[in-house]
Amino acid sequence: MDLSAFPRVALGSWPTPLEDAPRLAAALGSPPVLIKRDDVNGLGAGGNKLRKLEFLLGRAIEDGADTIITFGALQTNHGRQTAAACAKLGLKCELVLTAKVPMAGDAYERSGNVVLDHMFGATVHVCADADETAAAYERINHDKAVTLPVGGSNGLGALGYVAAAVELVGQLDERGIDDATIVVPDGSGATAAGVALGTELLGWPGKVHAASVSHTAQDAEQELHALATEAAALLGEPAPKLAHVTVTDDTIGPGYGVPTPEMWDVLKLFAETEGVVLDPVYTGKAAVKFREIAPRGDVPVVFLHTGGLPGFYGYAPEAVARFR
Repeated sequence: MDLSAFPRVALGSWPTPLEDAPRLAAALGSPPVLIKRDDVNGLGAGGNKLRKLEFLLGRAIEDGADTIITFGALQTNHGRQTAAACAKLGLKCELVLTAKVPMAGDAYERSGNVVLDHMFGATVHVCADADETAAAYERINHDKAVTLPVGGSNGLGALGYVAAAVELVGQLDERGIDDATIVVPDGSGATAAGVALGTELLGWPGKVHAASVSHTAQDAEQELHALATEAAALLGEPAPKLAHVTVTDDTIGPGYGVPTPEMWDVLKLFAETEGVVLDPVYTGKAAVKFREIAPRGDVPVVFLHTGGLPGFYGYAPEAVARFR
């Protein structure tokens, strides 16, 4: 897959590590477990959005943008990484955030990603609902502003994870692993879509399991297919079949961004076996599904760690109550 035709800026440190997790595998009684560490890719405290932003901001700069506008929940990882990337590239960043997660208190409303947004120089607009969001956007949008979707999730952003799929399959091949199951969090969709499309285009024989953290499995699957099809069209490829992809929603709990007891349990499991910190919103919910399916198979299982550590601190009171 030749991605050189697409404008791209360098934001991350690639390839990210693919680490063995033998103590986690032993605790689960599973085949070998590996963790793809997209949480440690450098800029802005790391995370999966940097791969998308390399393509999205590359296009924005080519189009003459001086301002980037994007959206998300109050503790959005995408917003934080966009703000960091804009700081590096000398672009103005406008974050339009909606307080849609039923969490409150200083930790959630003022720390974690929120304080980093301000540190990176973004202008942050906190909105109560869709009407306020629309009004804020109308106020700040202008001719030299480029608007990015929630999570950086469109066909162009998904190309970041098509590239990541090539990287990951190559790392597995170096280890002599030609079949595996990849478990990936699915929020706004482009990360899972890119992995799904990339592995299909490579003819890789393994499976991809997308654990939705926000939408029903039906809606998440439709979104994943739409994004993968859009990305495939950019590459001049037909719509993918994605027969190797499974989407589930049964680890969301009460809703997006709302902690569950199972999520806290799996955060403790990763931490005490491998010293790896997950976040409560994305990787924690996906890891609950990972913990369930890893012991069932007979091939290695890869957990795609998409980052989100700063957001953990937005949940500090709950974490202290759970672990101290």
